[in-house]
Amino acid sequence: MKFNKTLEDITLYEAGKPIELVVREFGIDPKDVVKLASNENPLGTSPAVANVISEHASKAHLYPDDSMYALKEGLARKFGVSSSEVIIGAGSDQILEFIARSLLSPEDSVLMSRVTFAMYEIYAKQMGATIIRTPSYVHKADEFIEAYNRYKPKIVYLCIPNNPIGDCMTKAEALKVIDAVDKSTLVVVDGAYMEYAAFKDKTCEVTPKDILKYPNAIYLGTFSKAYGLGGMRVGYGIANEALIGQIAKMRPPFNIASLSLAAAIAALSEDEFIAKSLALHGEQLLRYEEFAVLNNISFIPSYTNFITYLFDESLNSTEIADALLKKGVIIRNLASYGLNAIRITIGTAEQNDKFFHYFSEFIASK
Repeated sequence: MKFNKTLEDITLYEAGKPIELVVREFGIDPKDVVKLASNENPLGTSPAVANVISEHASKAHLYPDDSMYALKEGLARKFGVSSSEVIIGAGSDQILEFIARSLLSPEDSVLMSRVTFAMYEIYAKQMGATIIRTPSYVHKADEFIEAYNRYKPKIVYLCIPNNPIGDCMTKAEALKVIDAVDKSTLVVVDGAYMEYAAFKDKTCEVTPKDILKYPNAIYLGTFSKAYGLGGMRVGYGIANEALIGQIAKMRPPFNIASLSLAAAIAALSEDEFIAKSLALHGEQLLRYEEFAVLNNISFIPSYTNFITYLFDESLNSTEIADALLKKGVIIRNLASYGLNAIRITIGTAEQNDKFFHYFSEFIASK
């Protein structure tokens, strides 16, 4: 069987290890496993949203509203935009797929940071496009502009704040990049973790209305992180109506399940839950920074719901991740990104206590 040649250079996306895998491999009781690898909300989802999901379970045999009217209207009200400027995807990464399929061909290239969300590269390579990366693993506006002027890519990806390492451009820096590119280039502003960046530093907050000023830019957001709906798979894109209209041609029918739509609609009004989640995050993030300082560990100042620890030759990220996994603590090893580093989702106080305990044991053994 002969497959498309573009598949030869594509590496599968590596998701965080599930709790079930650790239970099977190491015989650990599920209640003793702490998952700090996939940037999920440690508080789960809002109880009110959970109730809505239960209430809608009896309608699971019905196809969802394919217009997604209520969710689009809710997002439009929240961000002060028109519902015709909104597209819904099964996670914001599905909208990334729509974008790549809409714009890219083997003659095109895309630009991204040296270390950033893996799906930018994967979707671009599926279309045969060339990948261009900036020299630094953190986002630097001048590097993006320099690379843009040199290569003239079809798409520029700005992950604000950046997954998987947590750095963040300011809004001024992001708009500087958008201002520097031609109107024939699309700039994707991926705001999957924007709620956390805005909580920490308002100068880093980029809003959909900021992006709507540009005919060649799109803002992406998700319900998977701060809203605690990772299992529901709902994301959104906001851009001018003409751009949304073209990208929407790639959307399959009924791409969002009924329960997911109901959950996302309900979640939009859960401001108190979001505030509680962000407050817990801010409090616990300080503990990770203090732990790093106390143990002479370098870290990237985080604007997301995770933190990245960077190591010198005295510690190895793969050894750390494997040792903690055997204790039931799942973290993300960033060796596949070319970094001797680990990424830890900020959990509850109890979850974080377990990480600090076992990681301290590992450090002491060296």
